[in-house]
Amino acid sequence: MEDEGGRSFMQVISEKYSPENFPYRRGPGMGVVVPPGPQGSPMKDRLNLPSVLVLNSCGITCAGDESEIAAFCSHVSELDLSDNKLQDWHEISKIVSQIPHLDFLNISSNPLHEAVLDRECAEAFVGVRRLVLNNTKVSWKTMHILISETPELEELFLCLNEYDAVPTCSVTCPTLRLLHITDNNLHDWKEVRKFGAMFPGLDTLVMANNHLNGIGDSGDTLSRLFPSLRSINLHNSGLSNWEDIEKLNLFPKLEEVRLQGIPLLQTYTNTERRNLIIAHLPSVSVLNGSVVTDGEREDAERFFIRYYSDFPEEEQPCRYKSLVNKYGKLEPLADIDLRPRCNAKVEVHFEGKVEVMSIRLDQTVAELKKQLRTVVQMSTNSMRLYYIDKDVANAFGPEEMKYSTRALHSYSIRDGDEILVVPKTK
Repeated sequence: MEDEGGRSFMQVISEKYSPENFPYRRGPGMGVVVPPGPQGSPMKDRLNLPSVLVLNSCGITCAGDESEIAAFCSHVSELDLSDNKLQDWHEISKIVSQIPHLDFLNISSNPLHEAVLDRECAEAFVGVRRLVLNNTKVSWKTMHILISETPELEELFLCLNEYDAVPTCSVTCPTLRLLHITDNNLHDWKEVRKFGAMFPGLDTLVMANNHLNGIGDSGDTLSRLFPSLRSINLHNSGLSNWEDIEKLNLFPKLEEVRLQGIPLLQTYTNTERRNLIIAHLPSVSVLNGSVVTDGEREDAERFFIRYYSDFPEEEQPCRYKSLVNKYGKLEPLADIDLRPRCNAKVEVHFEGKVEVMSIRLDQTVAELKKQLRTVVQMSTNSMRLYYIDKDVANAFGPEEMKYSTRALHSYSIRDGDEILVVPKTK
């Protein structure tokens, strides 16, 4: 039965996939035409449904005729019901129970914060592998029931649900590989560690924007709770100590880390941040989405040694000693100034005369001509300039300085080089 002011799942389907809106099958496998049965609905000969149904923001409040759902949706594998008005798990259960091959379900941004889920309704989700519950504010009691009734669940999305704690639960979900729980209020590691017990096979933990204040467990505990964790995202967390970064080494299979926007790194340059993190995490092969090559790792580790070499011994990280054992103590890199020189002392040759002058190298050829006017007694329009490199003059000869806007430093002029000034021929 439809709620007043709302629409049923079946009503939306019949409107969206009517011949006027969705008239043709778009290639093999993209749509399915349900033939009319002996006593079927008159809609059955006019609907053409794809296996992926996107019905977000359609004002859906209830399921509608369950037999109709079963008739039209038996082939559906993915269903997006986000941003509707579903506030009763019974209505969601009626929809899901009639879609036997459903693999992916998105019910984000539906008002489910006060909805009660019983185990009988939860049984409808038994085959779901990917479940998205962002911005639903579903309770952890509801989550525990869902977890216990979805034995094949692999991916779970719980973002924007205002969670600040994770109640202890005896139920486990060993099949879960991905937990996406960004934009909540999980500050304390003692809450996060409960995910390890709840999801012992967890491969990827995405918890950006939670302002986590530290990683509180020891190596034995971390390896026991997260034995399979391969990737962790701690963007915009509250980590402020290198000790927390070093603890990431205690996850036995961790190889991908995202760590941008944390207080610890605010005072470092981008180069320092990446080098220091790479050197701290020897097993991590992907940092902030970018692959760490063998060459980059060696450069980072050498940078690390030089960076901490002048620190007091008690302030040097544990990693420092192991890297010194690997590379030895390294001398500081030479401080080479690669900026172009500002001035050069050159010999100006003109009409058999030689004048030693200091010229600015940040000026152009046209500006040099103006400087030479009083020396060579020629107008700028009547002089031609040639640059002679004292070291390669015999090999290449003079180079005419014909482009008035070219900067002098681009010629690599040095002390002792020559400028030849000759009058233009008419």
